[in-house]
Amino acid sequence: MTKANFDELWAFVVIAGEKSFRRSAAKLNVTPSSLSHSMKALETRLGVRLLNRSTRSVSLTEAGSHLLNKISPAYNDIISGIESLNDFRTSPQGIVKINAPRSALTLFFLPHLKALSELYPNITFEITANEEFIDIIHNGFDVGIRLGESIQEDMKAIPISKNLKLAIVASPAYFIKYPKPVSPKDLLDHNCIGWRQINSQTLYNWPFEKGNKKLNLAVKSTLILDDADLMIRAALDGLGVAFSLEEQVLPYIQSGQLESVLDDWCGSFAGFYLYYPSHRNHSAALKAVIDYFIKRI
Repeated sequence: MTKANFDELWAFVVIAGEKSFRRSAAKLNVTPSSLSHSMKALETRLGVRLLNRSTRSVSLTEAGSHLLNKISPAYNDIISGIESLNDFRTSPQGIVKINAPRSALTLFFLPHLKALSELYPNITFEITANEEFIDIIHNGFDVGIRLGESIQEDMKAIPISKNLKLAIVASPAYFIKYPKPVSPKDLLDHNCIGWRQINSQTLYNWPFEKGNKKLNLAVKSTLILDDADLMIRAALDGLGVAFSLEEQVLPYIQSGQLESVLDDWCGSFAGFYLYYPSHRNHSAALKAVIDYFIKRI
């Protein structure tokens, strides 16, 4: 089967519409002689004459008319498809795929979702809650949300939360059975609810900080989970001591369902950031989401 070069076929369609090599060459930003050469090459490749040429005009042969009728619908679809991309560049619409831990979504993204949806009704938000740190580009996401310390240097990032603080908590019933720890190492004598990130081989060490003292404690765990909400649930049920974002457990502390300990050892750290690739042409939808949070920094 003979194959025609795409550029030659496109030039043929333009010539058929303009009926002039000079006007067609100007439209295609080539010289008339170069265009004439391309058409001769196309006719030679296909083995038929497509154009009747004279000094003043160009017309289609029967074979040329047949080819034009066959390929015009496809070319019109291509042009229409390309032009439709303008909407994605200029009008916020389409899908924005987001990957983030459940806690970050609950505390710092979902509270903005109603406002975002009202501002941009043509954007569809596809949200995946995932505790595992993944490659958002490789996995097909537009943006991710993670703690600032976890974000790769080649990503752009904007803060969506204030600085955060950890809290060490357990239920009042648990602390009736076991004495409250007064130093981090006292936790080694407690039932601690451990956290392991998906696909990680090691448990997360609990970070503590007081003045110039820093400690990453490998606690002993009889229960290991990979979800922050489940850790809080376990603590509420009296299964042990848990660590959590203070903001996530504050309602339970205020209601008396949980008690916090070692507050003076729980320092603050950089919060959650919305991050995205720095070297890509972003859709208008993604730019709208980014701009929304930039204005709220």
